[in-house]
Amino acid sequence: MHLLNLIRYKNLLLIILAQVLIKYALLEPFAVLTALDGFHFSLLVLATLCLAAAGNVINDIYDVDTDRVNRPNKLIVGGHISEKIAYNLFFALNIIGVVLGFYLSNHIGKPPFFSIFVLISVSLYVYASFLKRTILFGNLLISALVGISLLIVGIFDVIPAMFPQNRQTQITFFNLIFDYAVFAFMINLLREIIKDIEDVDGDYKAGMNTLPIALGRERAKKIAFAVSMLPIAAVIYYVVTYLYHQQLVIAYFLILIVAPLIYATIKIFGAKQKQHYQHISLIYKLVMLFGVLSMLLYPFVLK
Repeated sequence: MHLLNLIRYKNLLLIILAQVLIKYALLEPFAVLTALDGFHFSLLVLATLCLAAAGNVINDIYDVDTDRVNRPNKLIVGGHISEKIAYNLFFALNIIGVVLGFYLSNHIGKPPFFSIFVLISVSLYVYASFLKRTILFGNLLISALVGISLLIVGIFDVIPAMFPQNRQTQITFFNLIFDYAVFAFMINLLREIIKDIEDVDGDYKAGMNTLPIALGRERAKKIAFAVSMLPIAAVIYYVVTYLYHQQLVIAYFLILIVAPLIYATIKIFGAKQKQHYQHISLIYKLVMLFGVLSMLLYPFVLK
C-alpha cells in the first residue's frame, strides 16, 4: 500500500480514466479514424502511467524535508520506503515509459514523437529537483504536463491517422481533446497554488521560494482567486457557445462543474487553516473527475 501511495495511484487512475474515455467515448463512437488498436493504445496508457508514476516518486524523494513538516504522518520515502528503493523505482519506471514511447513512435511512423516522452521524463525531474522551489514556474510546468497526459492521445492516435480526406474531422476531434487538456491545465494550476499556500510552513523551512512565500499568503490567495475565474469563464463560454441546445448537458456542466468551481472560489477567501485548503483542493479534484466524466455525454451532444 505504501508503494501505491508513493506513485499516487489515485491520480494515475484518473489519467487512465481520462485517456480511456478520450479513446472510447470521444473517438470510437463517432468512427474517427485512429492510429492505435486496443493493444497499442494500452501501451500508450502504460507509458504515460510509468512516466507520471516516476514523476511522483522523484517528487517525493525531493520532498522529504518539507513532508517532515507538512505531512509527518504521511512520510513515505525515508519512512516506509528507503531512498535507494525509491530511486531504483524512479529509474525503472522512466526506462519503461521511454522505451514504450520509442516503440509507439515507430509503430505509428512518427519517430520524432519519441522526443515527447524524453521531454516529459526530463521535465518531471527538473520540476522536482529545481522548478518546484520557484515562483509559479514549477506550477505551470507540472500543470502543462497534466494537460499533455490527455493531449498525448490525440497526438498518437488522431494526428497519425490524418489524411486530406478526413482532415477536418480529425482536427475537430483533436481540438476537442485540446480543450479538455487546457481545462485540466487550469484546474491543476489552481490545485498547485492552493497546495503551495497549504504547505507554506514546510516549504519555507526547506528554503523554497513558492508564490505564498515570496508574496505572502493573502496575496497568493488573491492570485488563486483571479486564476479561479479562468476555468469558470471558459466552461460558461463553452456551454453557451456549443451546448446551448442540450439541456441535460447544460445541467451537468452547471451543477457538477461550474457550481463547485464557484464554491471553491468563494472558499479561497475564507481559508485560514490547513484543512480549509485541503477541502478546496478536494473540490478541484472532484471538478477534474466530473470534467473527465463529461466525455460520456458526447453521444448526446454530437448526435
